[in-house]
Amino acid sequence: MSATLSQVKEKLAKYGQEQVLKYYEELNPREQQELLDQIDATDMSILDACNHKEDLVKKGVITPLAAMQLPEIEANKAAFTATGLNAIRTGKVGAVLLAGGMGTRLGSDNPKGMYNVGVNRELYIFECLVNNLMDVVKQADAWIHLFVMTSDKNHEATVNFLKEHDFFGYNADYVHFFMQEMAAATDYNGKIYLEGKGRLSTSPNGNGGWFISMQRAGLLEVVEKEGIEWLNVFAVDNVLQRIADPCFVGATIEKNCVVGAKVVKKNAPDEKVGVMCLEDGRPSIVEYYELTEELMNAKDVNGDPAYYFGVILNYLFKVQELIRVVEKNLPLHIVEKKIPYLDENGELVKPEAPNGYKFESLVLDMIHQMDSCLPFEVVREKEFAPIKNKTGIDSVESARALLVKNGVEV
Repeated sequence: MSATLSQVKEKLAKYGQEQVLKYYEELNPREQQELLDQIDATDMSILDACNHKEDLVKKGVITPLAAMQLPEIEANKAAFTATGLNAIRTGKVGAVLLAGGMGTRLGSDNPKGMYNVGVNRELYIFECLVNNLMDVVKQADAWIHLFVMTSDKNHEATVNFLKEHDFFGYNADYVHFFMQEMAAATDYNGKIYLEGKGRLSTSPNGNGGWFISMQRAGLLEVVEKEGIEWLNVFAVDNVLQRIADPCFVGATIEKNCVVGAKVVKKNAPDEKVGVMCLEDGRPSIVEYYELTEELMNAKDVNGDPAYYFGVILNYLFKVQELIRVVEKNLPLHIVEKKIPYLDENGELVKPEAPNGYKFESLVLDMIHQMDSCLPFEVVREKEFAPIKNKTGIDSVESARALLVKNGVEV
């Protein structure tokens, strides 16, 4: 049902955000209704967090969490793979692709997954990921439900692109789309910015927002109906990502863990990846910018670096644990960002420096709510080719070279 002006005014008064209706009278009826509906759908209860942001995310005591390393995985590969294939064949494993981002840093105005990494042929990021998932579909002789998370900035383009390309051979009956929830972006006083006269400034609610977004889109009904017990969530920007990997699934199940996390050995102590750890005795992740010199140089019982294994945003979650966790509120992270906004003259300003806050929840907080996690080592050159930049480290160039190294024709 559409929101009314009086309902919206009441909500804005409650949170002290009346400024967002400044240009309401200048809008046409359709634009007015779109603005009212956007305000109605925006969670404003989080905005008060600006006033006590220093209390929000305090790290506990960090200690090492041992990973299952390649020799142990290799020794048990047949048993783990059999367990994983059994779970896939019986429909217990689904996959969730986090694809809400745009290819802006790659010089593209399209969704990131539409970026063409090919040289002599077209080879899109989405296509690479579907091909990787198809390897498992063929191995298991069973389709896997794929849930694709988009954002309001790229939903239509993503859906149209995948349909136009016939899902790169994937069974369309097993593909489900949902949009990531958006959170308002504010100035330093917690006042919501406008990015247009009829539009609040918003940003995605962080990579920890995927499950609540999925739930609100009604897709847990599909999960329940299909008997899916595990969800493998993964990022769009790693073209070598192995999805619903039977060995990984089987190892997580056999070790009685409720989360599995694929990890790689870091290529340098200060590499910009988060690392698995225990925080106050529970699984967690320390972000690279939180790693102190002391943690970087710490050694485990074998004399190896204690915080050696970086996460690659490929996690396997037990659904019943996700449902339990989502009923609690995840911690909120407030991040300083450059936020385009309308100035007092109604002109759009694109700031050069941070000018406000965005609000996010993170996957690491979901993991920290869980009792057990299996860090599962994978071979870096075979499974980690992130595309963050156009050239240089973690770029289109480096990913292309790794694709070729793994026998993919570009």
